[in-house]
Amino acid sequence: MDRSAPARPARPRSRGFGPVLALAAAAALTLAGCSSGSGGKDADEEGASGASAGRASTPRMTVALVTHQAAGDTFWDIVRKGAEAAAAKDNIKLIYSNDPNAGNQASLVQNAVDQKVDGIAVTLAKPDALKSVVGKARQAGIPVVGLNSGLSDWKQMGLTEFFGQDESVAGEAFGKKLNEVGAKKAVCVLHEQGNVGLNQRCDGVKKTFDGTVENLYVNGTDMPSVQSTITAKLKQDSSIDHVVTLGAPFAMTAVQSVEEAGGKAKVATFDLNKELTGAVRTGDIEFAVDQQPYLQGYLAIDGLWLYKNNGNYSGGGEQPVLTGPAFVDESNVERISEYAAKGTR
Repeated sequence: MDRSAPARPARPRSRGFGPVLALAAAAALTLAGCSSGSGGKDADEEGASGASAGRASTPRMTVALVTHQAAGDTFWDIVRKGAEAAAAKDNIKLIYSNDPNAGNQASLVQNAVDQKVDGIAVTLAKPDALKSVVGKARQAGIPVVGLNSGLSDWKQMGLTEFFGQDESVAGEAFGKKLNEVGAKKAVCVLHEQGNVGLNQRCDGVKKTFDGTVENLYVNGTDMPSVQSTITAKLKQDSSIDHVVTLGAPFAMTAVQSVEEAGGKAKVATFDLNKELTGAVRTGDIEFAVDQQPYLQGYLAIDGLWLYKNNGNYSGGGEQPVLTGPAFVDESNVERISEYAAKGTR
């Protein structure tokens, strides 16, 4: 599935969502801490670090956050931090679970339904596999919101809200950025087959990039394999001048592949983490697209609280709340690094 002053990166198309996102962001100003429960544990049991100040006085809620996080993907650590911050503020017991296998993820959602939680936030990387169980949640009277993946499917599946990035728009913006930096031939590295959001990113790049793009599929759960596959591709085709990755960990691995291949290809990516922000500063990564995962987690949980306690729908139940895209490069990376160091960007 990361923009700041003083040198402001390009902003996403507003599509008229500015007031909605501003309202949601205003709620975030009451934030006082960043800790909550996970895996069924209560925030109080785990010791919310200084999160009591400004805490809501509304009745205790239980909310499940179910994602398609794969082991070792640090992107989701940032999503979870945002969710935990909102949970601490809103007096919510947050239950976090994840599985990259769509069938297993559906089972986790079913577990949440069986526990009769007050709300569910879910990612829809493979929406068809989640359609039935999301319907069961709705039949049980449990509100469901989407985040990160599923922008094309959330409304037809009956979710109340969606918080994330339009991956097609992000991909198109990425392709235009490649044109600006003079790229001619790129390879787009897909680390999870069947993930609709990742496919939309690469398709968007192809739509606006003036050069040529080839998709390269890798096993995202096996980083040594990712590195060797990218390295082999670069050795096979020395005309590739840009490697496009779809997640921060894969970008850092691609840097190693470029070095191993002995070529001059540059690496650009979607998404951020602390290590990658440092790589932008040193020039190892040319630029990154940031979709603000912390904001996705925060707004999803806060959105369920607002729905439960005030009947609010961000986006009016008709439009998504966009959290990206925007670019992080040498012009603004110093500012972003300050937050990345805290693990929130």
